[in-house]
Amino acid sequence: MRKQKAEGSRQRAVGGRKQKTARCFLPSAFRLPPSLRCANGFTLIELIITLTVLTILTMGVIPLIKVSVKRQREQRLRDDLRMMRMAIDQFHREAVAGVQVQQGTPPPPPDPRIRVMITDNTIFGVSNPDRYPPDLETLVNGVSVTPLAASGGGKIVGKKKIYLREIPVDPMTGERDWEIRSTYDSKDAGSWGGENVFDVRSKSSATALNGEKYSDW
Repeated sequence: MRKQKAEGSRQRAVGGRKQKTARCFLPSAFRLPPSLRCANGFTLIELIITLTVLTILTMGVIPLIKVSVKRQREQRLRDDLRMMRMAIDQFHREAVAGVQVQQGTPPPPPDPRIRVMITDNTIFGVSNPDRYPPDLETLVNGVSVTPLAASGGGKIVGKKKIYLREIPVDPMTGERDWEIRSTYDSKDAGSWGGENVFDVRSKSSATALNGEKYSDW
């Protein structure tokens, strides 16, 4: 009899210790009063509240992440367009400078952006008297140039100048395929005339965050 009572007392003591060590790890703001909370862990209400809060936070964060990713892609597109247009303009300036020197025409006012002149006239066809690059690959492959002003009376050694490291990938389409316009194409032309490369644009018709079309940038 005494042995049974001792065994029962021991089991009750062990059970009491387990109840004391069981805790709920929710923030105090989401905990229920002890009278409504199970001593063994989370209650169903606490779990529902936690899941609801996490769902609300997730639904609020996902749209912000999407907008942030889209804004980064738009900035990449602006940077790529600016880089290619600057390369096209620099090529044109140095090509025109080469023609003026070869024809012996009076030089224009000094332009600090021009230090060499393009001497490879084979890349300019009859249909491209404006001296813009015939294609984007020419900017990557480079052309023969010589210094615009030689010093010391020595022999002028020609070099090859590269205007564009590579044709960038359009971040909106994922392709190295750009909408090209020549000096003879209208703004809304449906295709490239092929005479030269006067401007480049994205082929994406999607709408930017500012409401404009990427193809209009």
